[in-house]
Amino acid sequence: MLSFTHQHRDLKSAIVDWWPIFLGLLILYVPTFYDLANGMWSKEEQAHGPIILILSLWLMYRKWMEMINKSEGKSAAFFGWVVFFVALVLYVIGRSQQILVFEMSSFIWILAAVILIKRGYIALKVMWFPLFFLLFMIPLPGQVVSLLTMPMKMAVSFVAEHILFWANYPIARNGVILQIGQYQLLVADACAGLQTLLTLEALGLFYLNLVHHTSVLRNVTLAILIVPISFTANVIRVIVLTLITYHYGDAAGQGFLHGFAGMVLFISALILILGVDAALQYFIKGQPVNASHSAMGSS
Repeated sequence: MLSFTHQHRDLKSAIVDWWPIFLGLLILYVPTFYDLANGMWSKEEQAHGPIILILSLWLMYRKWMEMINKSEGKSAAFFGWVVFFVALVLYVIGRSQQILVFEMSSFIWILAAVILIKRGYIALKVMWFPLFFLLFMIPLPGQVVSLLTMPMKMAVSFVAEHILFWANYPIARNGVILQIGQYQLLVADACAGLQTLLTLEALGLFYLNLVHHTSVLRNVTLAILIVPISFTANVIRVIVLTLITYHYGDAAGQGFLHGFAGMVLFISALILILGVDAALQYFIKGQPVNASHSAMGSS
């Protein structure tokens, strides 16, 4: 009861102390996020944007009391104001010239600046992952996306074709176009593009931060394996869409079930991450036992 009262008092104190900052952030960025919700975030390729934002804010809320307790109000005002000025310049240029990369990046820099000014370097260290996670909502330059997306789509199409051919389906491929039966399917950017890969990478890193394993080897290995896991999930999505089109027609493949295939993408990626993590747990837990047995044998 005393602990709950203490937390409630701390939360009330934080609201009183921080509400002008929250109000300022709302005034600056509500128009930005409103435009994004009615523009870029309404497209399938960037639909992960609001999810990344919500998860990042939740992570900040989750780490809030840890930040308050560890930082003890040791401000880094000078460097914080420098960062704030740079962020404000980015915001003004991005907002006035409609450069989304600048405008969205400024949000991350302003959050970092506010943390530095109010609580200092230790607080920023506590909040580093939520701020880093926000980077996944910033769209990459179109030329970079186009350059990297085509080889990824080719690879996904190649693997999907061979799996379905092995399963005795009448399928052929020409570049990123799959011909199955009487239907032709173009593997689009949203199905196997760079943004999809980055979204799944963000999902994996979020899971990694949430479970917070103590083993460095386990964390690093899982972070690396998220890339092939994301690729595999993309292949599964393309296969599901191809099978839906083949069995139920083109209208089903392009309609509601296309959105369902998007859910399959994330569900399969999550299942794969959980499965790989469980395998890593078994492997890493087994190492010390084997080492102890070999040591006993040698003695």
